[in-house]
Amino acid sequence: MSNFRPVRPDNFPPVVKNLIILNVLVWVAQLVFQKQFLTARIALWPVDSPFFEPYQVFTHMFAHSDAGPIHLLFNMFMLWMFGKTLENVWGSKRFLTFYLLCGIGAAAAHLLIQYLTGGYSYVVGASGAIFGVFAAFALLFPNTEMYIMFFPMPIKAKWVAIGYMALDLFGGISQAPGDNIAHFAHLGGALTGVIIVLFWNKTNKKTFY
Repeated sequence: MSNFRPVRPDNFPPVVKNLIILNVLVWVAQLVFQKQFLTARIALWPVDSPFFEPYQVFTHMFAHSDAGPIHLLFNMFMLWMFGKTLENVWGSKRFLTFYLLCGIGAAAAHLLIQYLTGGYSYVVGASGAIFGVFAAFALLFPNTEMYIMFFPMPIKAKWVAIGYMALDLFGGISQAPGDNIAHFAHLGGALTGVIIVLFWNKTNKKTFY
C-alpha cells in the first residue's frame, strides 16, 4: 500500500506571505515616522555619501516610496505572482536565501554604477530582488504564457523577461530627465538571479520547464 499523497501547491507560501507583510509594515512605519526621516535612514545611499551605512544594502529592499502605494503594490503583486511558484518548487529556506541574495546583488550593481557615474540620490524598493525572482521564473519556466497589459495576445515568460531587461538597459543608459527608476538595480537583481539558478542547476538540467 502506498503512502504517497499529492501535495497541492500553496497559493500563499510562508516566505512570500511574510515578506509581503514585512514590506507593508515597513511602508506604514515610513508614513508614520516621516518627520523622523525613517525612509532616508533605511534607503540605500551612494557609498561616497555621508549618509551611507552598510546595513542599507539590506534594509533598502524592504522600504518603498512614501509618496503613494503604487510602488509597493506593484512590487508585492510581482512577488506573489512569481515568488509563490519558486517557493513551492524550492522550499522556503532556499527561496528566502535566493530572494535576499538577489536584493544584495541589485544593491551592489546600483552602487557600482552610481559610483562610476557620480549619482547622489538614494534608492528604495524590493524591485531588484523581485526582478531576480522574475528572471529565475522565466529561466525555469520559459514557456509559461503570460498576459501583458494592453497586449491582446499571450507572451511566453522568456520573451517578457528579455523585453523588460532590454527596456531597463535602455533606460539606464539613456538616463532620461525625470526618470527616477533604478534600472541597474533591476538588472543587477536579475543577473544575480540567473547566476544563482544556473549554479544550482548545473548538475540538474531537467529542472528547466
